[in-house]
Amino acid sequence: MVYIKWAFWGIVALIVIAFLHYTLPQRDIVRISDTYEKRIDFGENSIFWAKEDTGTASGQINRDVFFIQTIRKNGKPLVFRNEDTGWGWPPYFKFDTSNLQTEASDLRSTSENPKWVMVTHYGWRVEFLTVFPNAIAVKRVDDPDMTIIPWLNIIILLVLFAIFWAIRVRWRRFRRRRIDPMMAGADESWDNLADGARARRGRASRWFASWRR
Repeated sequence: MVYIKWAFWGIVALIVIAFLHYTLPQRDIVRISDTYEKRIDFGENSIFWAKEDTGTASGQINRDVFFIQTIRKNGKPLVFRNEDTGWGWPPYFKFDTSNLQTEASDLRSTSENPKWVMVTHYGWRVEFLTVFPNAIAVKRVDDPDMTIIPWLNIIILLVLFAIFWAIRVRWRRFRRRRIDPMMAGADESWDNLADGARARRGRASRWFASWRR
């Protein structure tokens, strides 16, 4: 039973960690090599795509999506999609997809004369599922080796931990004051019932023994 309990909470922890890693903003320093627009037919991976641009028709099975092709410092490619999040989840309230695409196009460069750009995004790049991270903002930087401290993520995680700790403390107090006394009373009642049953069995056994004699 203990192993099942720990396995359950381990799975819950993994789900929470994966959810936060997908949702919280991430930053990569890259070189933008190209930008383009492509029509996408949504299938089983539609959960990883954002909604239609704000103000356009909804419920489409396919639509045009902006993409930003980039190259990391180590030479490996990283492709971003560029979609509105609107008022939905995650709550980035992004409505400027076209403006962001224009900024990204203006920052294109070559390997001979690179322009390094910090791309803020959320999501994952999963090639076998054709899943792309969604770009939120682009910013020109001078040093590709600059240290990025995720202050916003740190603050969000600290707030979430404080909320979790406050709920845990209040739950333990509630359990100690209300649930534990009830469980102790139930255990005592059960013990009394068990003692009474044993006493009745003992009297019955003695009565039958007296008849045998």
